[in-house]
This record gives sequence, C-alpha cells and structure tokens, in this order.
Amino acid sequence: MSTNNVGYNEQAGDSQPEVGQEAAPTTAPSAPAAFGLFSSDGKKNEDLKQMLESSKESSKLDAMKRIVGMIAKGKNASELFPAVVKNVASKNIEIKKLVYVYLMRYAEEQQDLALLSISTFQRALKDPNQLIRASALRVLSSIRVPIIVPIMMLAIKEASADLSPYVRKNAAHAIQKLYSLDPEQKEMLIEVIEKLLKDKSTLVAGSVVMAFEEVCPDRIDLIHKNYRKLCNLLVDVEEWGQVVIIHMLTRYARTQFVSPWKEDGLHEEYSEKNFYESDEEQQEKNQKVNKSYSMDPDHRLLIRNTKPLLQSRNAAVVMAVAQLYWHVAPISEAGIVAKSLVRLLRCNREVQYIILQNIATMSIQRKGMFEPYLKSFYVRSTDPTMIKTLKLEILTNLANEANISTLLREFQTYVKSQDKPFAAATIQAIGRCATNISEVTDTCLNGLVCLLSNRDEIVVAESVVVIKKLLQTQPAHHGEIIKRMAKLLDNITVPVARASILWLTGEYCERVPKIAPDVLRKMAKSFTTEDDLVKLQILNLGAKLYLTNSKQTKLLTQYILNLGKYDQSYDIRDRTRFIRQLIVPNEKSGALSKYAKKIFLAQKPAPLLESPFKDREHFQLGTLSHTLNMKASGYLELSNWPEIAPDPSARNVEVIESTKEWTSILGKAKKEKPIEKFYSESEEESDASSSNSDSASDSDSVPEKKEVGESSDVESSGTTSSEDERDRQSKPKKQAARQGATVTKSDSEDTEESKQKAKKVLISSDSESSSTEESSSDSSSQTDSESDSELRKSANAALPSKKEEKNFQKRAPPKEVSLLDLDDFNPVSAPITLPSVTLLCPTSAADLEGLNLSSSSVIDVSTPVFVPMKTHELLHRMSGKGLAAHYHFSRQPCIYDDKMVSVQVTLSNTSEQKIETLHVGEKKLPSGMRMHVFNSIESLEHGESITTSMGIDFCDSTQAANFQLCTKNDQFIVNIQPPVGELLLPVTMSEKDFEREKGRLTGMNETSTTMTVAPQNSTRLAILQKVVNIANLGVIPSGEDNIHRFAAKTVHSGSLMLVTVELKEGSTARLIINTEKTVIGSILLRELKPVLSQG
Repeated sequence: MSTNNVGYNEQAGDSQPEVGQEAAPTTAPSAPAAFGLFSSDGKKNEDLKQMLESSKESSKLDAMKRIVGMIAKGKNASELFPAVVKNVASKNIEIKKLVYVYLMRYAEEQQDLALLSISTFQRALKDPNQLIRASALRVLSSIRVPIIVPIMMLAIKEASADLSPYVRKNAAHAIQKLYSLDPEQKEMLIEVIEKLLKDKSTLVAGSVVMAFEEVCPDRIDLIHKNYRKLCNLLVDVEEWGQVVIIHMLTRYARTQFVSPWKEDGLHEEYSEKNFYESDEEQQEKNQKVNKSYSMDPDHRLLIRNTKPLLQSRNAAVVMAVAQLYWHVAPISEAGIVAKSLVRLLRCNREVQYIILQNIATMSIQRKGMFEPYLKSFYVRSTDPTMIKTLKLEILTNLANEANISTLLREFQTYVKSQDKPFAAATIQAIGRCATNISEVTDTCLNGLVCLLSNRDEIVVAESVVVIKKLLQTQPAHHGEIIKRMAKLLDNITVPVARASILWLTGEYCERVPKIAPDVLRKMAKSFTTEDDLVKLQILNLGAKLYLTNSKQTKLLTQYILNLGKYDQSYDIRDRTRFIRQLIVPNEKSGALSKYAKKIFLAQKPAPLLESPFKDREHFQLGTLSHTLNMKASGYLELSNWPEIAPDPSARNVEVIESTKEWTSILGKAKKEKPIEKFYSESEEESDASSSNSDSASDSDSVPEKKEVGESSDVESSGTTSSEDERDRQSKPKKQAARQGATVTKSDSEDTEESKQKAKKVLISSDSESSSTEESSSDSSSQTDSESDSELRKSANAALPSKKEEKNFQKRAPPKEVSLLDLDDFNPVSAPITLPSVTLLCPTSAADLEGLNLSSSSVIDVSTPVFVPMKTHELLHRMSGKGLAAHYHFSRQPCIYDDKMVSVQVTLSNTSEQKIETLHVGEKKLPSGMRMHVFNSIESLEHGESITTSMGIDFCDSTQAANFQLCTKNDQFIVNIQPPVGELLLPVTMSEKDFEREKGRLTGMNETSTTMTVAPQNSTRLAILQKVVNIANLGVIPSGEDNIHRFAAKTVHSGSLMLVTVELKEGSTARLIINTEKTVIGSILLRELKPVLSQG
C-alpha cells in the first residue's frame, strides 16, 4: 500500500502547474472568454466544501466520491483538507472509508491539521471494521512528525496482534515508515518483525519480509525457524510478496548451504585411477568423493517449491525464480528457467529490455541454456533499437561452430537495416564472431571487405574499425585489404574510420611501401582541417615512415611536424614535440632516440573483443544494480558459498517434534518416516517400499515411479522390515530391477515372468530414446538420474534377449525371437563386412552413373567409395582396468535414424577376470545431440572381444559425445569425436547438376585455397585416393582431366558439400569447397590441404 502513496506523491508533484492554471482567472480577470473552462474549478471546490458541511449523508458521500476521483486523475485537492478531516468521525462506513483514502494521500503534506484529529485515528484503531482499523493505522504512519513516534509504536504493536490478517499486513507496512522516521526504534521494531514472521497467513508473509529487508536484512537468525514455512507458503503469497521473499531466500541460501556446483566436477576429476594406486585406495577415495556433497533437504525444498512459480503471469516473479535458480540451484538444473524467460519476450518492450539484459549475462557463462531457443532472439523489424541491440548481443554470445552459418546469414540481413546504429552494432558482432570462432575468420573478413563498397558511410566506417581489429588479431599478409582501405580515405569523413585506416597503413607500412608515402602526402594537405583523432594518427604515420623510408618521406614528415607545432590543440603540440625529439637526431636528443624504431614499430597486442555484459556478472540478476551496471543504493551483495554449512538443526521447529511423537503413537503399522525428514532427498533415492507415503509430495519423482509399477506392490510388502531392505540393497543386485517390489518365494512363476516381460518393453523403449528426452524438463535432482540409470542397468542385465544377441555376434545358432524382444533385438550389432576392394573400379563408377541417370531424383545417396579401417581408441586397457574399447566409422547409413552416424565399437577383455554387465551409463551430450546406445552385454570372458554398433546424431559438428562406459563395478568416462569427413554421406549427380548447385553456393558459402601439389599426387587416381580417405565423398564424373569433383551431403541436415580440385599449370592447384555449413567446409579444407600437398 505504501507503493500507492509514492505514486500519489509523484502525481501531486506533477499537478502543481494545474493549481497555477486554476488560480489564473482570479488574478487576470481580463482573460478571454474562451478560457472560461478553467474559471469554474474554484467554484467547484466551493461546492464541494458546502456539500461536505451538509447535514445530508448522501451529499457528503457524493462529495467524497468526486474528491477521490480528482485525486485519481492527478488533480490537487489539498485545499479541501480541513473540510474533509471534519468527517473522519462520520458514522457512515462508506464516507469514513473515502475520508481515510483522502487522508492517506494528504496527511504527510498537511501534518498540522492531521495532528488535530489524531485522537480520532486512535479511536479508529479499535473500530470493529477491519478496513477502518487498517486505514487508521496507515493514516497514522503517514503523519511524518517525530512527536507521535511513541503513539505509532504502540499502534503497530497492537495491530501486529490483531485478529485480521489485513490489519497485521498494514502493521508490517507501517514498520518501514516508522523506521525511516526514527531509526532508533530499530530494536523494538525487530521484536515486532520476529513476531510477524511467525504468522501463518499468506497475506502477511510478503509484507513482513519486506519490512525485514528494510530494517534488519543482516539478522538471518530470525529466518531460521520460519524458513520451511516461508518455502511452503510461497506459492500462495500475492505476487509482489513472492518477489520479495524469493530475493530474501536467495541471500539466505547463499549463507546457509554448501555450493551445489561442486557436484558437476566430481565424475571428471576422479574418473580415472592413478597408475600406482591400489584398488582399495581407489575405492576409499571414490567413497569419500561420493560423500563429499549431498544436497541439504532444505536446499532442495527451496528449489522444488519455487519451480511452479516459473509459470506465473507476473514477469517479476518469473525473473526472481530465474535468478534464484541461477545463483542457488545446481548447474544441471538451472536450464529449466530458459523456457520461462523466453516466454516473457512476448511482453511489452520494457519487460523485454530487462529480461534480455539478464539473458545476455547468463548466456556468457552457460551458452547451452539458450541454444535451443536461438530463433527466439532473431530481430523483428518492429523491435526498438535497444531491444535489437540486446538480441544481437545474445546471438553473438550463443554463436558456435554449429550455428555460425545460420547466424552469419541473419547478420547479413541486419547490416542492410535502415536503423544505422543497429547496423553498426551488427558489424561489431560479426567482428566478435570472427575472433571467437577461428573457422569463420576469413569468411567474416571477406564479408566486411565487401561492405567497404557500401553507399552508407556509417556502415563503411564501422567496417573499417572492425577490419582494423581483425587484422591485428591475424597479422598475416593482408596487403591487398590495406590498399583497398587506403583508397577510401578520399570518401570517408568519419574521424574514427579515417584514424583506423591511417593506423593500419602506418603499422604495416613495410607491406605497402608504395601506398604509405602517398597516403601521408594526401593527409599533409588536409592536416589543418582534420579532427584531433586523425591528426594524432597522421603524426604517428609520419614518424613510422620517417624511420622505415626516410628518403621519400623525410621532408613530408618535417612539414607535418611544423604544422603540428603550432596547432590549436595542446595534445597535438605535445605529441609533435615528443616525436620530433625522438626521431630527429640532434644534440639535445636523449638516449631514447636510439630505440625509436623499437618504440614505434613494436608488436602491439591484439584487441580483446568481449561482451559488454561480462563485467555485470558480479551483480545479482534481476536487480537495479545489474541493469545500471553500478551499485545502486540499498543493494545487498550475495555472499560466497560457505566451505562448511552452518548447523541445519537451527531450522528445526519444536512443533514438528511433537507432531512426530503424535504420528509415532497413531501410525506404527504404516511405518511412515518422521515428518522432520519429509523433504529430504531420501524420498528421491530410497526404494518404493519405504517411500510410498511421501512420493506424492515430490511431483518430480511420481511419474517415474508409476512407470515402473511398484506403487501397487508396496503395501503388500509392509511386513518387511527396513533392516532387511538395507541388507538386500547392500548385496549384489540379482533381481530384474532395483526399484521393483519385494517378491516372496511363494509368488508364482507366471507372475514373475509377466513382470519381466513388461519391464523389457519399458527398458527397450528407454534405450531408444534420445539424450534430450532422457533429461526431462522437470529437472529432477541428481539422485533421481542415478536411480534411473541403476534401474536400467539391472533391468537390462535380466533380459534374455541380450544373451541371444551375444550368441548371434559369436555366430552361434540363432534362437527364436519373441514379439516382446523385437525392440531389443539388434541385428546390426554384428560386425559389418567391409569391401575388400578399396577403390571403386571404372566399370562400377559407370554403373553408378547409369543408376543416377535412371533415378527419379537428381541427387542420390551412393555407396561409400572407400571405407578406411583406421580405429580410434575409446578406452585404454590400463584406464579401463582390463577393459579396452576401440571404435571406427563404417560409413554406412545408420539403421536407427537417418540423421545418425553409424559407429562400430569393439570391446575387449584383457584382464584375468570375467567382466559383467557392460552398458552405457550417463550421457553428457551437447545441446541437440542424440545417441542410440548398444544393448547391455551380460558378460565378457577373459581374452574375448565383441563388436557392437551405436548411432550418434552429431548435429553436423565435430563436438565430442561424452558418456560413461559402465561395467558391474566401475564407470569410465569416454568420448567419441568424429572427424569432419565422417559427418558426410556420399552422393552422386551429373556434372551439369554439380555446376548448377555450385553456382547457388557462392559468396560466404565458398571457401578456397591455393596450394602446391606434390608430383606423385597430381594423377587422377592419387587425388581420388587421398580425398576419399579423408572424407566420405562421392566421385562426380568429369569431362576435364585437370578438374576433379566430389560431392556429399551432411548426415544431420542434408546440406550439400561440393569439393573441387583444379590442377593449374606447373605444380599448383586450387581447392574449392562450396557448402552452407561454412564451419565444416573450413575444417575440411584445412584437413585436405596438407594431404594433397605432401609427398
């Protein structure tokens, strides 16, 4: 309610001129009749005074309605205060309400008159109507006079014990006003806050936490006993109260809990055993690591109870939850806020601005959160410039080698925008992409050079500045670009661009020895009319040329130095004196003149192109300080995570203990857990037989447990003790599933068999699901994912189809396959027989060409020309404790999915013992990547090897697929990284079609290089063999002996990849690659060039 007071105060300030307008007719009676409209306002107020003094209740009510209407419109009604305050004791409840609304607005301005009625306000505090009691307290707290502080203090104490939650809410609001009036009352106010914090009403919670934040934000001890209650009430609190409570709980969590971000590094840090460590030491170490972090149940309670608020209609609530997840939740769970934040981009532009600022900061550290929503940040023509710039910033932060091709095409459109500041920002973004992603640096540089011929001067100027920075990061032979930029000096007038051209010319003057002196000659003519920034660069250019080419430029430099000596700017005069003493030797020259060349022509560090939002990371997201990028008044910094968590028992409440005893008396038969552990993580880790009663409290775990189907069997196993359960869990897993219900010996075999068949269907469907489907949007805790993976392990171990598959791979007699086993049966897991002929003979090539001509489509996928037998190490036998793994790419279409690459994995047992339950565990895949794993292998004897197949959708990128290769006792982190040539499928087409498609893929879609070819590599057969060995390309028939063409398409997106090798005269050749996937094209170019060049 205090917010409304502030709003009214602001409106009153704006309405002051209207008072002058109302008084104008009385001071200027000769005003034209046309302005008679304003002369009636004074009479209106007189009428209102008469109505307020009337004995009729209806007249008074009409007058108060009109006065409140005036206030709502922003008009000044302060002169009516004496007439209104007389009616504060009216017996009519409607009039009294409106009078208090008026008094809340003007009590602060008319304090003397308000004090006259203070006894009436005190009597109103005892009124039976709760609205009158609350309004009286609000009016009383609005009178900003120190003399009534004791009265206000007494009123707040009484109101804090009122039966009405609405009155208690207003007492919390009054606390802040009293504290700002008299800070010495802090201790007494803290007692009231402590009392109100125990209030169980949702109406009071938000207001009292706001008072806590204003009066004593450092008294965290007041929150301990009320922490769980606030977490549980959060969903039902009004929206602005939710915002305040979430921000307070964020600060609380950072002081009371250990960092959850440590758990993400555990598996990587301890994944491999040290060479000299014994097995016992390694097991002890792993146990210590596993125990080193477990999330506090209260920490999990906060994260779980704020999650539903991501669907709130209020943007501030969603932003508050997002910042809580960002600062408090584990990294693996923070990703769920991305979808909610993207949803808010449909709101008005002010909300968009704040949300995009926060997303820009988040996208710097964790790109993967927002990569799936890349298209949501594309710029619309209707967006204002501030929104466009922020979206551009986010797109630049999210750029990687997988999506840079799409983004560059988008940026090309933005450069043509009529919004010139936005077009200039786009050019800067292209420059940042070029420095961050080395594969597209040359492409971006070529595109920026093309912009130099643009008609718009601002675009050209910005391009020059960015090119200058790019040339600094890549000091290769860029003489042609510098020459082209030097020619622009006659047309460009923007000082920064002219200065950049002059700096480049001077810095690389030895590479353009003919151009640089002429540039200096032109600039000497216009020296006096140039901007100071340009003059400084002219002086620098003259000094560098004087040191490197004094014969041609000595007189020119002296002329420029003489002009600078008498310049109006003292900066220019000082620089002139300094340069003259340094480069022109004379008797007064100091020791530095010997090192003039080293000083001027020293190697300069390349500029670091960073996001402007990088320095905002230390501010809490969603705060005014983050928006302004400076510490605002009242900002409370987030503390660092404590190394050791404070005692969690401080949050225990005595009432909960008594409830536990009561439960133990009434519910012994049910064996329920104590209430104090209601929100612990054990409900996510424990077996279904011990957590049936609590499963309803955790919405994240309910669907998974219902799928397995154990909830119906839990009650039947109530006689089994918890000690038996722990003993059973500690033994090696011999059952079909870890979370299955307890089965007694008397169960029938038919029931057991039907259960196992049902589980087969469930597990087989799980194995075919992608990694993105496995990591659910509910973002359940780490323990959930661990229990799921163990369920899959144990269930897969019990499937009879796995044994059939293994026998099939060993070429044993095949067994019958039931309908339930069809999903698990994997005929491709047998090794694929590779062709013995490595290169395609001419007759086969002719047959393929004929097939292509007879086909209905122009471009067809063909069989691979060559399948390399090279294998890559997946797991070394020493790291794998005797388990060795290798993989190779079969270059065959994947049977699991058209967009997947087929990978053959060979597993070998080099240890002395049998290795059991080989399977793929947890997968850590980049955004969008999917994997179809091989079925679990029951056992692998000593010296035995087995080959199985996998399918991986690499999304047309060379990023590695990380996953765990697990045995019964161990887990090993491994990764499969594809060479760029294995991301392709060969295609065949006619020479005419090839040239037509190549003509469509020009400009930024074309990458080329010139190289020297070794003599033995200049024959057609040698080139064919070298190229297809590196990449899975199809051979295109060519009618010219010196031109060799190859074609393929990417596995994921089906984008064409056209490779042309043109042999020139002598031993030179030109390698050209045309594709929309510029990153893959650049990498392939880098790999093919040395292969064709070397002997």
